[in-house]
Amino acid sequence: MEMDLELPSLELPFFANLLLLLVLARVLGEIMERFNQPAMIGEIMAGVILGPSLLNFIHRTEDIKVISDLGVFLLVILAGLEIRFDDILKTLRGRSIVISLLAFFLPILSGFLVGSAFGQDVMTTVFIGLCVAITALPVSIRILMDLKKLNSEVGQRIVSVAIFDDVLALTILGILLDLKDAGTSFTSINQSIIITLVKLIIFLVIIALVFRFIRRMSKKENFIEHQLNSLLSVLKGKESLFAIFFVFILLFASLTEAVGLHFIIGSFFAAMLIDKDLVGEKHLTTFHNTTNSMTMGFLAPIFFAGIGLEFKFSSINNYGLLFAILGVSFASKIIGGYFGGRFARLSHRTSVALGFGLNARGIMELVIANIAYRAGLIGVEIFSMLVIMGLVTTLSTPFLLKWAFKRIDQEALKEAHE
Repeated sequence: MEMDLELPSLELPFFANLLLLLVLARVLGEIMERFNQPAMIGEIMAGVILGPSLLNFIHRTEDIKVISDLGVFLLVILAGLEIRFDDILKTLRGRSIVISLLAFFLPILSGFLVGSAFGQDVMTTVFIGLCVAITALPVSIRILMDLKKLNSEVGQRIVSVAIFDDVLALTILGILLDLKDAGTSFTSINQSIIITLVKLIIFLVIIALVFRFIRRMSKKENFIEHQLNSLLSVLKGKESLFAIFFVFILLFASLTEAVGLHFIIGSFFAAMLIDKDLVGEKHLTTFHNTTNSMTMGFLAPIFFAGIGLEFKFSSINNYGLLFAILGVSFASKIIGGYFGGRFARLSHRTSVALGFGLNARGIMELVIANIAYRAGLIGVEIFSMLVIMGLVTTLSTPFLLKWAFKRIDQEALKEAHE
């Protein structure tokens, strides 16, 4: 006789669920930060503890999903605010492009081959590859800041490659989401790919035109900033600056949805266009701080805790695939970064540090995995595997980088004494 071991669900009102989820997420996130780890790890653990995996107190309801979607939206905006178009162009110059290409395409190919070897369907294998290829820019910046290496040569290269990876991954994500309703025949898939690429080209042309306009305006001394100040002096409502910037971002989000791409693509690129040279450092800092407080204080913890609610370790039956994804995520990213660094004429130890620094997945990988899962492109088993991969790579990166930077410092000290 089979016994149902699932714990009974505790039905609480929505706001009680939200309060319980937020408090535990913040507490565990704080504990993680005290151990120099990203808060998101503790926030995901809160969802795992309160969700069906352990206590079964809370389930991911439609209301929590709506808040999680807002969290995704704001996390992508924050990632965009960390990036400037000039930084992207910098990664495309000289030998730096080789590091970016190797550190992205070697992992995506490796992930695709692993998925294929274990008999997964095409879309699942592509998403495994895409999540393996990600380097989470916000996580990388946080780890480098903790190690006081953000402004070092290898630190700046890690950031520039992470920028390239994030932009490319989100662009590919937009294409894949547009292909999900394509037919199974070769002709219909080809037709859908062509249509999607045309949409993407139209959108990128619009972005390029807006960027050129912004560059031209920024050459006129503080023109846009003065216009913004004039508008703000007329408006009497509170947080008018926040509203103006959000209208701009929502305009691009609506534009991407209008051409059939996912709204996060427009949000991400629009946030990149809000440049301090254009709107002024004071306005950008104010907007960033307001968005950061709203996101990291409330929406992001709920989003990451929501991932924990949907995470089901019991859904994982194919442990061979899990360990293969973990193995290839470490090996392909580190090897891609290392050989890219060597091609760019970096030293052996610096190239090792570069490979280790690119290994953190974290926020962006979980955002992409969550979007794919919600769109029905991957199942709960693959989703749970990708969550584990994101957590393990993020947890290990600070230790690996600390060791690598110690060896670089030792080498520099040795050379100084010779």
